[in-house]
Order: sequence, then C-alpha cells, then structure tokens
Amino acid sequence: MPPTTTVGDPFRPLSYISQSSAFTSDPGSYPPHGPPPRSNPDDQNVALRRQSQDSFILQTGSPTSQGYAEFDLETQNRRASELGRTATRYHTRRRPFNQDEFDGPSQLLPLPVPQQEHARSQALPSLPVHLELDEQDEIILHVNDILSRCAFHFVAKYQFPIPLERDKPRVRTPADREWTEWAYLLKRLATKRRIPARVLYDNQIKQFVTTLENSIAVRPNNRDQQPRTPKDDRYMLQLVSAATQVARILMDSLSMEQLDALYRQTESVILERRARLRGLGFQ
Repeated sequence: MPPTTTVGDPFRPLSYISQSSAFTSDPGSYPPHGPPPRSNPDDQNVALRRQSQDSFILQTGSPTSQGYAEFDLETQNRRASELGRTATRYHTRRRPFNQDEFDGPSQLLPLPVPQQEHARSQALPSLPVHLELDEQDEIILHVNDILSRCAFHFVAKYQFPIPLERDKPRVRTPADREWTEWAYLLKRLATKRRIPARVLYDNQIKQFVTTLENSIAVRPNNRDQQPRTPKDDRYMLQLVSAATQVARILMDSLSMEQLDALYRQTESVILERRARLRGLGFQ
C-alpha cells in the first residue's frame, strides 16, 4: 500500500522561520549574516535595566509578570485609587430652597442718630394735586389707547408671535388687548431676545423693559370699597412721559406726537389751576 500523506505541508517555509527568528529568543534561530549593527551604550544600559526588572518580577511571582510596563501601570492605578479614597474631598454646599444670599455672611449698618431719625420720621409733605379722579382716569385711558395701537403696529410690522390663550380671543385689533397685556408681551419678547436691538431707537434694548414698567399705571380695583385718592401731578406727568419714551423706543412718530400733545395739555391744565389757586391765596 502506498503511504498515507497528510493534507498540507507540515513544515513552514524557511523564509518565514528566518523572519520570525530575528524577533524571538529561540536558541534554534540564528541572526542574519552581515556585520552587527552599531549600538548605543545608553540603549544597552536601558535594556539591561529593563531585563533585570522583568527577571525580578518573574522571581517574585507578581501577577503582572508579563512585563514591567504593565506592572508599573497597575501600580499607578492602585496608588491613584488609594489616594482618591484617603484624600480630603471638598463639596459645594448646596443652598436650601428657602434661603438666599441674605442668610449667609452679611453685615448690619449702625443705627441712625436719634436726631436724624426724628428729622426723617416727620409727616410726609403733600404733593400738589390739581386733577380730579375722572380727569386722571381719562388721561390714563388715553395713554393706554395710544400705546396699545403703537404696540399693535410694532408687533405686526416685525411679525412677532403672539401666544394663543384659551380664555382670550385672537388679536385682530389693538383693543383686543389692554396696554398691560401688550406691555407684558413686549417685555417677554425682549427678555427672550426675540426683539433685535436694531429695530429699537438707539439700540435701547436694556432700557426697554424698565421703560415699559414705568408706563403701566396702577389700575384701580373695582372690588375695593375704599375711597380712591387722586394721584399727584408729578405722577401723572411722569406716566405720560414714560409712555412717550416707549413710543420713542419703538420708533412710532405718530404715537410720540399724540403723547407729547397729551403731556403739554395736561401740564397746561395743572399750571393754570395752580396759578388760579395762588391768585386766590390758597397756595
């Protein structure tokens, strides 16, 4: 019978053995022929030191006996974990929800001198009032009407969104929203950076919110049975002046002219009545 042969060659080619023998420490392998390469003494010292370290690890039975680099890496990781457990940790103290910056370190000013306290605790001087309640209500209504039309034009011109509300109809005319609602809408658009500064007068985006708040008059509560007291003249003039500033920031010339005329008319009535009372000797 002919001898059976195994599939494939059980021997590796000589070229593969010669290539792999240069990278192994097998005693059966031989280095390639030719002059030996010139070596650096420093490289030899590093290699000898690394070889001695590896042999020491093998003798001590370290679990990282595969090489010094892996043992060094594991040692560093172990030291870092131990240091993390023993090191002092600093945590940011979280402030309770019912506390603010005034519950922390603070100072108190010394009490005022009794003479100063007495001088500042006297009865407040009365400010001049020359307008009746119905006249003041008419002025406030006129201001709100002008500013509502101004805001309606501004929002429509630049196509700013108006959030829909279930209990309110869609806006079709300026009268569909009161001025307080228009002011709140403009304030939200400004704080949410929906209004670019370039569409406002002199880029006054920071002053816009404050001016809006100054232009809102305190509306009387109809449910309150207490008698109403008229506002002083300065309050009414400041209200019309703040409304004029709103129209100016929104760059509405028509609203500015109407509010300026209302301011001059109100001021004229106040000055006329003040002069009349002075002529009668009441002031």
